[in-house]
Amino acid sequence: MSKPWNCLPSPLADDVAASWASVFPEGLPGWLLQDTSVSEEVVAQAIARSLFLRRTLEQHPEQIRSGLQSRVLSEPTTPRYLQARWHEYLAQVNDEPGLHVALRRFRRETQFRIIWRDVMRWANLAETMAATSAFAEVCMQGALDWLYEAACEQYGTPWGVDPVSGVEEPQSLVVIGMGKLGGCELNVSSDIDLIFAFPRKGETRGGRRSLDNQQFFIRLGQRLIQALDQITADGFVFRVDMRLRPYGQSGALALSFAALETYYQDQGRDWERYAMVKSRVVAGDLEAGQVLMESLRPFVYRRYIDYSAFESLRSMKAMISREVRRQGLENNIKLGSGGIREIEFVVQAFQLIRGGRDRELQQRELLVILEELEALELLPVRVVNELREAYAFLRNLEHALQGMEDKQTQLLPEDELSRARIALIMGFDDWQSCERTLAQHRENVANHFANIITTEEDEANAQSSLDDGWCELWLAEVDEASDTQWLEKHGYEDPAASLALLNSLRDSRTVQTMQTQGRKRLNQFMPVLLEALAEVDKPSETLSRVLQLVEAILRRTAYMVLLLENPGARAQLVSLCSESPWIARQLAETPLLLDELLNAESLYSPPARDELQDDLRQQTLRISYDDLENQMESLRHFKKAHTLRVAASELKGTLPLMKVSDYLTWIAEVVLDHVVDVAFANLVARHGYPGKGEGAGSGSDFAVIGYGKLGGIELGYTSDLDLVFVHAADPELATDGDKPIDNVVFYTRLGQRIVHILNAQTPSGQLYDVDMRLRPSGNSGLLVSTLQAFEKYQRNDAWTWEHQALVRARGVAGCKETTAAFEAVRHNILCQNRAKDSLRQEVVEMREKMRANLATPENRREESFHIKHDAGGIVDIEFLVQYLMLAWSEAHPELTQWPDNIRQMEELGRAGVLPVEDAEKLREVYISLRSSIHRRALQNLSSQVAGDAFAGERRYIQSVWQKFMAV
Repeated sequence: MSKPWNCLPSPLADDVAASWASVFPEGLPGWLLQDTSVSEEVVAQAIARSLFLRRTLEQHPEQIRSGLQSRVLSEPTTPRYLQARWHEYLAQVNDEPGLHVALRRFRRETQFRIIWRDVMRWANLAETMAATSAFAEVCMQGALDWLYEAACEQYGTPWGVDPVSGVEEPQSLVVIGMGKLGGCELNVSSDIDLIFAFPRKGETRGGRRSLDNQQFFIRLGQRLIQALDQITADGFVFRVDMRLRPYGQSGALALSFAALETYYQDQGRDWERYAMVKSRVVAGDLEAGQVLMESLRPFVYRRYIDYSAFESLRSMKAMISREVRRQGLENNIKLGSGGIREIEFVVQAFQLIRGGRDRELQQRELLVILEELEALELLPVRVVNELREAYAFLRNLEHALQGMEDKQTQLLPEDELSRARIALIMGFDDWQSCERTLAQHRENVANHFANIITTEEDEANAQSSLDDGWCELWLAEVDEASDTQWLEKHGYEDPAASLALLNSLRDSRTVQTMQTQGRKRLNQFMPVLLEALAEVDKPSETLSRVLQLVEAILRRTAYMVLLLENPGARAQLVSLCSESPWIARQLAETPLLLDELLNAESLYSPPARDELQDDLRQQTLRISYDDLENQMESLRHFKKAHTLRVAASELKGTLPLMKVSDYLTWIAEVVLDHVVDVAFANLVARHGYPGKGEGAGSGSDFAVIGYGKLGGIELGYTSDLDLVFVHAADPELATDGDKPIDNVVFYTRLGQRIVHILNAQTPSGQLYDVDMRLRPSGNSGLLVSTLQAFEKYQRNDAWTWEHQALVRARGVAGCKETTAAFEAVRHNILCQNRAKDSLRQEVVEMREKMRANLATPENRREESFHIKHDAGGIVDIEFLVQYLMLAWSEAHPELTQWPDNIRQMEELGRAGVLPVEDAEKLREVYISLRSSIHRRALQNLSSQVAGDAFAGERRYIQSVWQKFMAV
């Protein structure tokens, strides 16, 4: 008798045969065959294609049986059917946990139906996307209706006044769907991007206690997210991503319409315009939501053809390319070259540039927009057809990848069995045929993507007029004497050493074992590099630095192609390496930084703090907070890339010292803000939000205090971070999650996780070296203090040197209210009454201890001077300023408003504490000494200089020290 799996190709036949008995121990049930389209052979095909279908039939047969009684599998999954079926589940809900159970069981049944029809190809792409999107909307609206009613019972109904009519009206939440949900194009195992809004401010009425509307809708939004996203014994419904909302993770969970309009009008970024192209109201008050969407339309679509968008489009393209290289995403059919995102990017580019004039483009569905682009003759028919066919193929493949195990993935499989499943779902005889077709579609997409969004580098086909002598030199085709002569002729100051380095590289085992393609690229690249080096000072020395990079990319020759095809980037490389061995080492350690050299304008114009924050938000937007490894890697790359920009700008002279320190400090602050968000979200997911008093909202009361160079806005390229952690939460309360812990434990773990993220060594190195010794009681003290305990310690137990440190302290990340409270504590502590003589004695004694431990030994002081620690160095100025601040802040409270030495000196001069001429001269000398340290750091040199260096400056510093600090 023929077995139903005999129709399957190997190895799938063996796989199904091995599992058939465990899935159907009593034989194939009759209820599964009640649909005339289903047979034993069809069932075998289905469970061969999807492990999810197999597991569901094995573990939940009764639920699937119930679902098939309401509608057979051969009938399409319509919104009306989904709505009716949800009401059957809803009828059994009595409480919020019951709502969670009903949603998850409804998902299991619906996913079974959608994935069955998709992997069996009973549904086309349009049906699968529409059914999945409709299912999400039914779940959101169903959950929201139930939760809104429960919230109104608890807190009352939110009311607000209509600004036009003046009439008071009840308010409802508006849920905006972004991305594929907004475009009705959801994947079969997708997350959903949401933004929560409400019409107007006001307060609730009629409940046990009232709340302002924003707090009401924030709490409602949190409960809606839990209903959909929380993983329980029954699984989850949808992964919910709220990071596209204004201000991202640090923004309020729900905003009023007015606040949303103001944000997008004043602060909306280009990438947020892209996100809003597909935005749509998917649940809640649909009528009010439509009014909101109309008000936001001018932000998305400019009135005229928006040629200014081209620049941002080029930047977006460069970001895509960097991400692919950084994460190794070539096997990702969404993010890799020629993938789904590039098709979306092409379509959205036309929408943004021309959508204001051609209103036909103001739609959401990608395939619809492609038709409009053809009708408007904005793209040739052939291009539209190829993009349409590629999109359908890639989206069907995406659904096949996800439908196998109901997992969100776009990565091509590597094991034989999974590849066989994909080939079967996609209608191919074998994986090789499927892969060939995929490759052709991706090539078509990549070509159109490159042609439509071209960059200046793409257009510059650098036809090198390379002299054959460089090729002969690299390939060792002439004798050594001739090679030496050639290098000398072209300005190499040490031709023999350069030749030895080249020979060593060429003969190395790594080069000898390179694949043919890689060796070919190396042989093309090296002559071009050697020629470029001849244009800089000291090419031999620069060659030794650049070869560190060459050795690092021998296995990743795509970087050689990047430098070959971009003469500008190549010129920047040799120029920067010529000027700074520190930069050369950074590039060798992280070759991905070569991407920064592609745009000279941005390389020498580092972004301001808000732009830094925006850039990091974009880079981490699609990385789950749970994915700590990728979060850490992304943060490390962000820091290195922007630090490189600062260093390049300093070398070129476009940034003075004060701005260099500003930018390096901003980078650290932006990183710290994000690290706090990630660590906080991780702990909240496990334990819930820290407990607060009645009426208080959810969120963190945690703050990161920066001391030393971070607090003083004086970070250098290799500075560590002196941090102190405080929180203002009630230590008697606990978190509100399923696994509650005391607030104190929560914030201690938060501090530990932050230190781990910053300190941990990953393949990309360490983010920052963190020093926590300035916290109350130092290493023996608690990692995180309450603000009250911090203040008590500073008043009663702190040493004078700890008050000196407080002079250069400020809140740098975390809760704004807590950092403001810290600033008040700092001000009060600094303004305490102090006996000036005893204070001076203690400061001088501490200075002497530091000199004894860190200054140049007495027998070497004639030959060497340490810019920072020796007498007449930077620390003398810092200690002098700290003494004056502590001695005079009671009389002049305005002295405490700044944490940095420069502005403190200015305030001391303005207050008459320090003569104005001394304040100005000290400021100039301080900047001069710090500039020297910065420049030497870029040369990999220490702060130790010749014994006669800065003689005049040192004498002046010592004279001022004697004037104020002599005891």
